[in-house]
Amino acid sequence: MGTNTDATATLHEEVVARLREMLIEGVIPPGARIPERDLCRLFAISRTPLREALKVLAAEGHVELLRNRGARVARLTSRDLRELLEVCAGLEAIAGELACQRVSDAALARIEALHAEMAAHHRSHDLPRYYQCNRQIHEAIVRAAGNAALAAMYDAVNARIRRARYLAPMPPAHWDLAMREHEGIMNALVRRDGAGLAHILRRHLDNKFKEIELAGFAESEAAASSPARRTEPGQANGRRHVAR
Repeated sequence: MGTNTDATATLHEEVVARLREMLIEGVIPPGARIPERDLCRLFAISRTPLREALKVLAAEGHVELLRNRGARVARLTSRDLRELLEVCAGLEAIAGELACQRVSDAALARIEALHAEMAAHHRSHDLPRYYQCNRQIHEAIVRAAGNAALAAMYDAVNARIRRARYLAPMPPAHWDLAMREHEGIMNALVRRDGAGLAHILRRHLDNKFKEIELAGFAESEAAASSPARRTEPGQANGRRHVAR
């Protein structure tokens, strides 16, 4: 009995994790209906575990459950994005203050190495790898705070904005500014200046919102509610995204 229960729980967690990652990465685009039949084939599961996973992802804000009509990937409006980034900035600011008190020498050395790697990608104009290091730095600062409750809240909020935050194109001037801000982040962390680091992280996230908005990653409230914008199941720009 216990083995069956454990196996069911493991399957549930795996389906939730895989589907969450697909939504974060935009494999199924915002506004698209969730293609349940395709996903059941892809994951080799029945409708029941898939629908249980969708309930979890709806509670996290990734999915909208439609009464008697399945589910749809939640859109991210400009207001949603602003509110989520405000929360994310607050969490990162608290994490920065705590990290300055608690970061170990080994963790600090790892963050410094990531910063040096990120700076090299900035110099070579490699934005995808720059973003990869950037994300790891922000997550490492949160982990260095040593607060599991804060880290869990951060992961939940950051998952909803990760695609916009780490995929939005950056004009050269914006990229240079972001790099200078990261120099300030590192300097404050090395000096263990908690108040200074919190201030820089809040400003950094505020500038990120302006950058994402400029790039058009968020929709207006009117566009998000327009029936004409609703994407067909598993499609965006005429291409299917789920079957692989």
